[in-house]
Amino acid sequence: MRTFDEYRILVEKRLPAMVPAVLYHARTIHDSMLYSLTAGGKRLRPVMMLAACELAGGDIQVAMPYACAIEFIHTYSLVHDDLPAMDDDELRRGKPTNHMIYGAGMATLAGDGLLNSAFEVMINDISGCPADMMKSRILAAKTIVEGSGVNGMIAGQVADIEAENAGETASEELLEFIHLNKTAALIKASIKAGLYLGGAGPELHKAMDEYSSQLGLAFQIADDILDVTGTTEEIGKPVGSDEAANKLTFVSVYGLDEARKKLHEHSQLAIKALDEIDGDTEFFRKLAEKLEKRSK
Repeated sequence: MRTFDEYRILVEKRLPAMVPAVLYHARTIHDSMLYSLTAGGKRLRPVMMLAACELAGGDIQVAMPYACAIEFIHTYSLVHDDLPAMDDDELRRGKPTNHMIYGAGMATLAGDGLLNSAFEVMINDISGCPADMMKSRILAAKTIVEGSGVNGMIAGQVADIEAENAGETASEELLEFIHLNKTAALIKASIKAGLYLGGAGPELHKAMDEYSSQLGLAFQIADDILDVTGTTEEIGKPVGSDEAANKLTFVSVYGLDEARKKLHEHSQLAIKALDEIDGDTEFFRKLAEKLEKRSK
């Protein structure tokens, strides 16, 4: 399998070209969408999708439209998260957030445009593929839509907003619900969609479902820790923004030392899930280790 950077470079080359052309009088929306889409980032979700596709024995060119679509969706969620009505952040990926450049109204529309463009990219691919290859693409698209929808990422965002200033009513169960949906759902969808596109069987799906759940939680715990211990340069936004907004995080519930323990536990559980797979899982093993180390 390829390295993380090899997958990432392939995604970077395709992303801008996937943004639909717009009519002249709406050209600002195209600029606003591209601004956030090309502002950097790890490209974790599309990379995982391509790697999962190859793990299952598939062709990453088949998965590329869906990989770009999931990065569109992830970026739209960040644009909307940063809005004054949500987290009201001024920095994202080390640059001014979309609404700081284009205004809140245009940023809202840019997020809408990225989300709808994701659907457009996937539907165009499905409608143009041979009939015998359609089912796996439909399953991949369904997985992505569900993972980003009201029973996935959006569910986590709803609970996240309502948990602000929760005080004594905050619970470990609520915290886990938020992060299994707000963060892990789209990570799980990335891997699951890649497996569908690669033609994976049920055993591989089962093992990677456990891996992606544990990895998603570990990823969010690392983010929570970095919000306390990192620098603006490292995380691309002001340090301490979660605490300032009274967010429910692993650090606020468990404390820093216990959060670090839980990060290690979930990272190890993700790696353990790979033991059930008869194949080259080194990429995913190294990914779990890398994501844990970024908070140290």
